[in-house]
Amino acid sequence: MRILQITAGAAGMYCGSCTRDNALARELLARGHDVTLLPVYTPTRPDEPNVSEPRVLFGGISVYLQQHAAIFRRTPRLLDRLWDSPRVIQALSGRAVSTDARMLGDLTVSMLRGEQGPLRKEFDKLVDWIGQELPPDIIDLPNSLLIALAASLKRAFGRPVCCTLQGEELFLDGLDAPYREQALSMIREQVATSDRFLAVSDYCAGFMSTYLEIPRPRISVVPLGITLDGYERRQEPNEAFRVGYFARVAPEKGLHVLAEAYVRFRRRTAGTPARLEAAGYLAPANRTYLEQTRLALERAGLGHEFDYRGEVDRAGKLAFLRGLDVLSVPATYDEPKGMFLLEAMAAAVPVVQPRRGGFTEIVERTGGGLLVAPDDPEALAEGLHALWSDAGLRTTLEDRAFHGVRAHFGVQQSATRLLEVYADVIAGGARREPVGPSTSVA
Repeated sequence: MRILQITAGAAGMYCGSCTRDNALARELLARGHDVTLLPVYTPTRPDEPNVSEPRVLFGGISVYLQQHAAIFRRTPRLLDRLWDSPRVIQALSGRAVSTDARMLGDLTVSMLRGEQGPLRKEFDKLVDWIGQELPPDIIDLPNSLLIALAASLKRAFGRPVCCTLQGEELFLDGLDAPYREQALSMIREQVATSDRFLAVSDYCAGFMSTYLEIPRPRISVVPLGITLDGYERRQEPNEAFRVGYFARVAPEKGLHVLAEAYVRFRRRTAGTPARLEAAGYLAPANRTYLEQTRLALERAGLGHEFDYRGEVDRAGKLAFLRGLDVLSVPATYDEPKGMFLLEAMAAAVPVVQPRRGGFTEIVERTGGGLLVAPDDPEALAEGLHALWSDAGLRTTLEDRAFHGVRAHFGVQQSATRLLEVYADVIAGGARREPVGPSTSVA
């Protein structure tokens, strides 16, 4: 099967969506499929060998320049190559290229206008580049923010297009008015241009069906899967009970909730050794948030027990997770994914998570953790204490976590399900009506 899988870079940070897309592409390539993983906006940065194309389309700098200065919409492509270079984009990531939804409202709307908007040149570049290759059997978009590509690609190549759903609602909800409602309306108007939507969890499928007004039968669930190479169980017990947090350091991911729960947990375990360890990407805008969390722990007399390890590569991630006794990322919203849960459990680390979003099905399917009331530091502290106080329970959950991920959430299972959906979509190709120019949103 020839597959064109488009993936969206995240301005230089390790990205769960990039890692998912890259792991699936690697697995499909290993099975003999012809897969092209094409980055848009910025180069991708998975923590595994990167199999994406060495060029970037819809380069973040080009898109920004064309959005804000009409002259760049007419510059020759030879000149565009200067700022479309992955090295240049990478060097400017976080400055000229932003992933902050509050600052990207007008650009989001322009992308959703597709060929009728100010970024038409970028749509033409994409179609021309694909036209130089063998036509794919199927095309997969990385999220609904890029749904305007569906009509262009189907009209150019007559191939079915899928659109993955993997958490873009957080970005959309962060847009300022009137961009949020405008963007949502434009996505909903273009739902018919995608042949199938692929949700990363049952929760995601149900939520996005309502949120984007997608008929539920048009959404197939392709559960998350991770590459399990290198994940091992810790051989020796820790001297101190180590509570871990592994995710982007941002208010919506809930490090401050975990810190408050840790304070309550330590009131019940005073006099015994314990640590709170955190790792993950920290955007400059969230440095104050991290310091406020650290200060809250210091005021409780626990600052010396907290350590932020920074952003870690794959080797650092594996070592970090092996050193934990429990992991918790008490997100304050309904997270549809939860890759960090799979990564922790793959290393036999049980989790304590709020019962919300995709967390519920991951924990229930693997049996590798405890679910507690959301947005409730006391309930979270109770969960941590249950694992600290009951070695038998902890061992049971470690075993379930380790084996549960391998049974349900390896990249092999995810790739098999994805191929089943692709085959079903391709088989239905004769029944699809072509998408004409009238489908584009003006």
